[in-house]
Amino acid sequence: MAVGWRVWCVPAVAALALALLFVACRFPSASAFRRKEMVLSEKVSQLMDWTSKRAVIRMNGDKFRRFVKGSPKNYSVIVMFTALEPHRQCLVCRQADEEFHILANSWRYSNAFTNKIFFAMVDFDDGSDVFQMLNMNSAPTFMNFPAKGKPKQSDTYELQVRGFSAEQIARWIADRTDVNIRIIRPANYAGPLMLGLLLAVIGGLVYLRRSNLDFLFNKTGWAFAALCFVLAMTSGQMWNHIRGPPYAHKNPHTGQVNYIHGSSQAQFVAETHIVLLFNGAVTLGIVLLCEAITSHMDIGKRKLMCAVGIVLVVVFFSWMLSVFKSKYHGYPYSLLDYAEYLRK
Repeated sequence: MAVGWRVWCVPAVAALALALLFVACRFPSASAFRRKEMVLSEKVSQLMDWTSKRAVIRMNGDKFRRFVKGSPKNYSVIVMFTALEPHRQCLVCRQADEEFHILANSWRYSNAFTNKIFFAMVDFDDGSDVFQMLNMNSAPTFMNFPAKGKPKQSDTYELQVRGFSAEQIARWIADRTDVNIRIIRPANYAGPLMLGLLLAVIGGLVYLRRSNLDFLFNKTGWAFAALCFVLAMTSGQMWNHIRGPPYAHKNPHTGQVNYIHGSSQAQFVAETHIVLLFNGAVTLGIVLLCEAITSHMDIGKRKLMCAVGIVLVVVFFSWMLSVFKSKYHGYPYSLLDYAEYLRK
């Protein structure tokens, strides 16, 4: 009977010991939990201290691994990977840095500020190892590192599509973290001053010509002003104002600068200037052709105007079609095809 009891008891004790060992491994002790809470508290306290001094925390590789990638963590970090040193010649990085600081300061000084989200930046010259770790080969890049889990594809901001304005980045942050940031921009008096100066000039001209206001009824002047407005709007200036895209893009590996965006969903500021120039040249060509037909000038001058008008229309309209074709792949129409040149 005693032997049978031992035979039954030994496996039961062993099973109980294994169960206790599993529970001890699966659930940390109270001291380990307190130690984890202490580490987390120190990290949050350090981040809050840095944020109180600068809204955007500048990090190197060690700080990034500890405060952004390391555990424990109950906060999200929005990181801008950039290259601001002058020898990098990244104009877009400087423009994006200004918008990122406006965004971070808007959050830092808002009434809704909490320790659930922080803003940081990693410069290539301070943390090239971070760029290598993340297989990152372009700058600027914005990423959200969530409080739990690894970043997903949607945690990388689509800079080329959405632009880098603070308002656009704030909308993306709201989608990824449920934190709504109201952008507060520093007062900019340049616009009101320029408007006031323009009104003063116009008022001065009207006053000086008050005895003869026929120039206000000049059709050519009003037509030129209307044409300038139409060309500015059709070239995409309003889209630039809303989205805030970069002026151009420089490949960090080859150093090649692209002025035409390769996607039909985005554009560069330089691209709108180029389109404005092309539209203006085509318009000038049409005007010259009309003048060559209707004017009473010497026949030689009219022939010259006609030839110049045809050249302007054909060459610059061909460029317009080529730009359109390089962005909308598969577009079948062209005149003088420069699309292959634009893709280089």
